[in-house]
Amino acid sequence: MEVIEGSARFGLWYVLVRWSGDTVYQVRFSRTPVSGPVPVPITRYLSGRISDLSALTCGTPPPGEQYARIYEEVRQIPYGETATYGEIAERAATTPRVVGQALSRNILPLIIPCHRVVARGGIGGFTPDPAIKKDLLAMEHKGKRQSRRRTED
Repeated sequence: MEVIEGSARFGLWYVLVRWSGDTVYQVRFSRTPVSGPVPVPITRYLSGRISDLSALTCGTPPPGEQYARIYEEVRQIPYGETATYGEIAERAATTPRVVGQALSRNILPLIIPCHRVVARGGIGGFTPDPAIKKDLLAMEHKGKRQSRRRTED
């Protein structure tokens, strides 16, 4: 199958995606767009609708068993929720510093939702800009709140 590259807008940024079918090979943020489509679950997600990105397969294996454990724990964090670096470290039997290193090397943000991992005393880092992390978390929080209201009505 041919690998497709495209982008979708998220605020002041574009989310560039390399993918084929249900397999995603790379996700990155850029100030300039790339012409082409992105998977429907990602466009739904970026438009603020709750979308299950766990159905998308990671096409690029993580570098090493330790990172694989960390990425798997991060993928378990539900939409609209967060976990600290320390909590992920405990679940993956490593240290918060190693979790931070693994997430800084994550080439599949959104699919492996590293924006949901926060520091104990604040938001923590995010490449290329921590403001994207804040915006993603705010979008998820709003989406989750709206979903609860619809369920309660």
